[in-house]
Formats: sequence, C-alpha cells, structure tokens
Amino acid sequence: MNKGVYIALLSIGLAQGLKIPIHYVKKGELRPDLFFQTGGMPSSHSAGVSSLTTFIALKRGVPTVDFALSLVYGLIVMYDAQGIRRQTGELTLKVNSLGELVDKIHKDETVKFEEEGPKKLKEMLGHQPAEVLGGALLGVLTGTLGYLLTKKKI
Repeated sequence: MNKGVYIALLSIGLAQGLKIPIHYVKKGELRPDLFFQTGGMPSSHSAGVSSLTTFIALKRGVPTVDFALSLVYGLIVMYDAQGIRRQTGELTLKVNSLGELVDKIHKDETVKFEEEGPKKLKEMLGHQPAEVLGGALLGVLTGTLGYLLTKKKI
C-alpha cells in the first residue's frame, strides 16, 4: 500500500478519535462510542480526502492529473458530507418523530398538539459546515506532516 493511503487512513482515524474529547469538552459526557459513529466534529470524510489531496500536491505537484482527481473527488465528498447527508439526517429525525406520534395515536393515548418553533436539529449522518472545515484543516495538517515525515532525505 502506498504512503498516501496510510496517511489518509491515519487522518480518518485521528478525526474519529478527536470526536470523543471534543464532545466531552462541549457536552461534559464521555462517549467512546462516537469513534464508530458518523457525524460530529471533525469530519473524518473531510480529513481523509484533504490529507490525501495535500499529500499528492506536495509529493507529485499541483499541476498533475493525480492532484486534480484527488481535489475534485475530495470536494464532492466534502459537499456531500455537509449537504445531502446532513439533510438526510434531519429528515430522518422528522420521520422518527412522526412515527412516535402515530404510535401514540394507535395506543389510544391522549395526544397533545404543540406547535414547535424552529430549532437547530442535531443529526448524526452528516456534518455542519464547521465540522467539514475542521476535518479539512486536520487533513491538510496530517497530509503535510505525513509528507514531511516520509520525504526521502538527500
């Protein structure tokens, strides 16, 4: 396996591992299970593709087809992580709420209707833009360090 793959996988693992202490600082609860879940800060998708793109840029150069492919692929992955996947997560939350309401109706429970105002939904499928940016920055750092550590000495 080549060094770019190792660096990208390391970056993904590092991003997943960082979710635990970041969540602990934000919420005050230790959740080791976050290592295996999607969503959250930083985005491991963004970290992986941006570390690979950075490594390729430093190793092969920006005007190469390798870099162009990695950059375009990475941008699509990051767009998807914060766009489509995030919207899917928010839709899933709404569907689950609707399912709970239907279950209550079928059990002949009294259902009190309260109109809820708009609120920020936390989803676990995708990422907020800041989480994607955080992952991208982590990836650039990991890709740069990986390149510097694996560069052959002359």
